[in-house]
Amino acid sequence: MSKLKFSLLLIMLSLIGFGQTQNQKKSKKDSINNLSEVTIVANKLLGSKFEAKNRTGSAFFISKKDIQKFNYFDVNNLLGQVPGVNIYQEDGFGLRPNISLRGTSPERSSKITLMEDGVLIAPAPYSAPAAYYFPTISRMQNVEVLKGSSQIQYGPFTTGGAINFVSTEIPNDFELNLRANYGSYDTGNFYANIGDSKKNFGYLLEYNNIQSDGFKNLDNNGNTGFNINDFVGKFRVNTNPDAKVYQSLEFKFQYSDELSNETYLGLTQNDFNETPFRRYAGSQVDNMDTEHTQFMLTHTAKFSDFLRLTTTAYRNNFKRNWYKLDKVNFNNVQVGISDLLENPNQFPNHFNLVNGNDSTNDGALAVKNNNREYYSQGIQTKFDYHFYTGDFSHDLEVGLRYHQDEIDRFQWVDDYNMLSGNMNLVNQGIPGTESNRVQDAEALATYILYKLKFNKLTLTPGLRYESIKLTRSNYGTNDVNRTGSDLSYRENTYNELIPGLGANYKINREIAIFGGIHKGFAPGGTRPEEEAEQSINYELGTRFNFNGFSGEIVGFFNDYSNLLGSDLNATGGTGSLEQFNAGEVNVAGFELLLNYNLLQNNSKFDLPLNFAYTYTDTEFQNNFESGVGIWGEVSAGDEMPYISKHQFNFGASFITDKFQINANARYRGEFRTQAGTGSIPQNQKVGSNFVIDLSGEYQLTNNFSLTANMINLLDNSYEVARVPAGLRPGHPFGIYGGFKFSL
Repeated sequence: MSKLKFSLLLIMLSLIGFGQTQNQKKSKKDSINNLSEVTIVANKLLGSKFEAKNRTGSAFFISKKDIQKFNYFDVNNLLGQVPGVNIYQEDGFGLRPNISLRGTSPERSSKITLMEDGVLIAPAPYSAPAAYYFPTISRMQNVEVLKGSSQIQYGPFTTGGAINFVSTEIPNDFELNLRANYGSYDTGNFYANIGDSKKNFGYLLEYNNIQSDGFKNLDNNGNTGFNINDFVGKFRVNTNPDAKVYQSLEFKFQYSDELSNETYLGLTQNDFNETPFRRYAGSQVDNMDTEHTQFMLTHTAKFSDFLRLTTTAYRNNFKRNWYKLDKVNFNNVQVGISDLLENPNQFPNHFNLVNGNDSTNDGALAVKNNNREYYSQGIQTKFDYHFYTGDFSHDLEVGLRYHQDEIDRFQWVDDYNMLSGNMNLVNQGIPGTESNRVQDAEALATYILYKLKFNKLTLTPGLRYESIKLTRSNYGTNDVNRTGSDLSYRENTYNELIPGLGANYKINREIAIFGGIHKGFAPGGTRPEEEAEQSINYELGTRFNFNGFSGEIVGFFNDYSNLLGSDLNATGGTGSLEQFNAGEVNVAGFELLLNYNLLQNNSKFDLPLNFAYTYTDTEFQNNFESGVGIWGEVSAGDEMPYISKHQFNFGASFITDKFQINANARYRGEFRTQAGTGSIPQNQKVGSNFVIDLSGEYQLTNNFSLTANMINLLDNSYEVARVPAGLRPGHPFGIYGGFKFSL
């Protein structure tokens, strides 16, 4: 395996799953069975299905065809097909997903390493990793999911795994691609790209728009939808392909904006039971306004087939203001919306203002400008060297990253009245008077990974080092000009060695055994008393391919010596972003992936089937009080919140030369919103759900095809979350039609 392949090791992890969902025919599908070598690209972790299947840790690869099969722009629906991924939804469109890998805390995907093109993509990955920005899935070329010991190259979060989103690459020849679909709730997606490569130059221009009027019904008939624009430009210059040292320099620019009429305000249990798609009048001015930019400059030097050096400088900027109802005041008693919706009978007057049944001239409705600006920037480089000694194959990868990021909270509150179901601004707040602080991070990370292959055995020992400095400067709500007159400062540092070891033994062409052990780590916060998240993680599995069946069976066990929880508004907390030590937790699980083509011997048709199942069992080993109530009072033996114990996904396709029909059924088991054991109390439970999606494509010409898809075919009404405040529904039945054009 070449050194280049080693660079894309992480991308391999993503490749395993979707790429294996079909035993493709040589005439119709890209077979991985005959691949013996893979070209490694700088922005990928795995790079191919072959790499994913032969990795020493668990990996899953989602291909371009898999992404486009159902025209999903909700990443929850796509990642829900990956074993080991646990998700809870929030808005029904996947705008701000909550993703867990192997039992990590899923809140805002803040405990997994998220990347786009190999670069950390969370707004402030070290100082504020909650993913209020998430890449647009419909413009991606591949998605790679890494789990187990093989992902210690990627940090800072090394417990559960890493996800890398691979954006559309500059094509080798001229290409023009158009896609569009439109349907229920005025929901539409339009995508276009154009690109080409010459001998010493290449380019790609890409535009993606997603918009919807939303499926929820606001009491005053307002819009509950969103509009997202996403633009990417890539430009590459390179030496002649036959140059002694091949070099390329690629510049990437990405810009996106979002305006979504989304809210933290859900529904009470009674109202959800009666009208699950209702939105209270008190949420009518709520909206999220964001802008995101990314700049990347990547230099690659290929000295030979055995030696490569890749260096990337990057800068991400993200600003957002989530303008949303935060608290309600009646007779000088102020209640947060989370407490209000959990106990509406305790605060009937407050609740009548929120649902528009009562009126007041006072500024009783406090709408918070949850205004934040982020940046992250750095430079990273990796050196790949491949060599042979006798019958031994060696790969050595060394990486180094210097990184800085920051979150700037500058927030204020506006007061509204409620008159006959309509909100009116009474008092406009002063920026900085609600929250006025800056958190910074400076981090140096390095790793070394060595891959030794001899006959049927592959070993990959590795070591990662993270040195992190986190600081917080709180200027106070009385110093909006930030003179420093009331400045409060604190800092915390983390220095961590993170070892790991993976192994893969290929018994024969049909079956292999793999496993590993690695240290899990996640940095804490700025308070000096906060410890880092620590765990030891184990996995053991097998990959197989015989008698038409292929797949993977994996068992994993994560032994936390210290789990960290986060005080997020998104999970019903105060929104301070403070982390707290939760102590010892055991997370054990089982993952199953099966693929079979019922018509594998048929020359004209394919009928591939795939099945993925994940079992996750969590248990606290000690007692503690979370302090802000978001996990409640925890006792030894309790289960972690927000993690489903059982989930499965079943997919089937019927494929011919001219058309294909695809069906996907997914089940998510119930989960609790506070730690506990035994049966889940109704007010702390999010029930299970079962959803079927259907899609089809008919190819009219070599360049043009028609598409159709249906979401939630059975039109099930189901709850997906009880946070940030109140119950929230999943997407109801939707039907969409469109086209694809390629030149």
